[in-house]
Amino acid sequence: MEWTGARYADKPTVEVHTWIAAPPAQVWRLVSDIELMPRMSSELQSVEWLDGCGPALGARFVGRSKHEAFGEWATTSHIVEWEPPKRLAWAVEDPQYPSAIWRFTLEPQDGGTVLREWMQMGPAPSGLSFAIERMPEKEQKIVFVRMREFEANMTVTLEEVKKLAESPRTSGEASL
Repeated sequence: MEWTGARYADKPTVEVHTWIAAPPAQVWRLVSDIELMPRMSSELQSVEWLDGCGPALGARFVGRSKHEAFGEWATTSHIVEWEPPKRLAWAVEDPQYPSAIWRFTLEPQDGGTVLREWMQMGPAPSGLSFAIERMPEKEQKIVFVRMREFEANMTVTLEEVKKLAESPRTSGEASL
């Protein structure tokens, strides 16, 4: 990620992608299993579906996270895009005015799948907003550092999804 000088109000975004030697339906089973994500993340600690629902448009889940600089927190996310096996997105907190939006997209390509993970910071305040309020003169650096963290963590997530999707065990299970 290159320096952009973005401020929080700019709603900065980051995207990573990878090609996976598995069909979209197989990759979809992994990325749509939100409860699997904490095993792939150093920050996300747990996920719990609310209202007795699983993944579906409008479904909600609580994510509990931990970060050395920000401590521990929980957020409620709302599924705002649900197009199996192509697209899954959730808005953090208020779906009309989220503190972040996260999205996975899957595209068939060359006998496999291109998996993209994208996120947008803001526009609603988040935990990062408190750091910006304390040090407004450092806002651009704070945003940049956090976006680089997201990029690194998203890269690890996609690498883990790729490993699982391409593993013989997962492939065998997917055909059951």
